[in-house]
This record gives sequence, structure tokens and C-alpha cells, in this order.
Amino acid sequence: MSTQSDPTVQPVPASVVEQVDAADVTLNNPKFAVISLGSNLGNRLETLQGAVDALEDTPGLRVKAVSPVYETEPWGVEPGSQPAYFNAVVVIRTTLPPSSLLERAHAVEEAFHRVRDEHWGPRTIDVDIVTYQDVVSDDPELTLPHPRAHERAFVLAPWHDVDPEAQIPGRGPVAELLGQVTRASVTPRVDLELRLPE
Repeated sequence: MSTQSDPTVQPVPASVVEQVDAADVTLNNPKFAVISLGSNLGNRLETLQGAVDALEDTPGLRVKAVSPVYETEPWGVEPGSQPAYFNAVVVIRTTLPPSSLLERAHAVEEAFHRVRDEHWGPRTIDVDIVTYQDVVSDDPELTLPHPRAHERAFVLAPWHDVDPEAQIPGRGPVAELLGQVTRASVTPRVDLELRLPE
């Protein structure tokens, strides 16, 4: 039996792997949440990836799935007056309550210098909580599920890609909702990809 103890060549003990898995699973009963990301200023793909990575770096939060990237014409503004958005959806497991998750979403936006000076204005990054488990709440600070998600193809299309069985509480299956909205200005960008954090 070799007495070699170089840690770089030792297999990771199964007990350590189990501890890591257990920490992910039993972190005080984690909840699934869905977050939508959008960017139409600067290096849009890099910003989206940075937001995914920042979410993953949040204690009590694990990124479980990242959708394909879609390119979307800006909504509610004169055509051609703003750059197109890149949009994606992230599915997470978290032990953070919705209020703390919202604080983290705002912190990520601030880290990328999001400016809220114009309704429907361009932004470096939008981080919106779409659903949190099956919570339904009219709290004006954080309405759950997101009050317009069910009518936005740029949320529904990437969400359906990562979770075809997904439901919006009180609204129904994402697949059905997606069939009721126009996808005319929402284009999959198969040439672009967001990485799931290591």
C-alpha cells in the first residue's frame, strides 16, 4: 500500500462528496426559484454570464440550470431606438427567503451599474424573480409570480427550454402560455451560450 500523501493525486473521499451534496440538498429545505436576465447595453453576453456567476457566488444559492440565449427587440419603445436585448432564464435552488433573494438581485444589478432612471429604458442588466416555489404574493416590493411573466415570450421561451414541464402558479403551464403569445421579436441565438458555473 502506497504511503504517498500528495493531496493533488488523492481521490476525493466519498464522505466529502456526500457532505457537499448534503449541503446542497439539505440547506434548510431549499426552494426552487426562476430568475430572468436581460441586457441591452455593453457586452451583453459577458454581462449575462457575470450575473449568472454572481448568483452562483451567493451563499445559500445554487444555480441548477441556465437557458439558451434569446435576442429580443426592446418592449414598449420606438423600434430602433434601443439596442436589442439578450435574455436568458436561470433556475436556482435557494434557502434565501424571497426578500433576501430580491436584495441579491438588486445587488447584482448594482454591481453591473444598472441605472433606473427611465421606464422601459435601456439597461446593462435586469435581474427579475419570476417565481419562487409556488408562492403567490401581492407584496408591492416583490409580486410573485412576476405579474407580467405569463405574457412575455422572452421569459417563457428560454424557461420552456430548460424546464418544459414548468408552471406559473395561478397561470398554468409555461408551454401553454408560450403558445398564446407572439414570438415574432424573440429569436434564439444558437451561436451564443451561457455556462453553468463550475
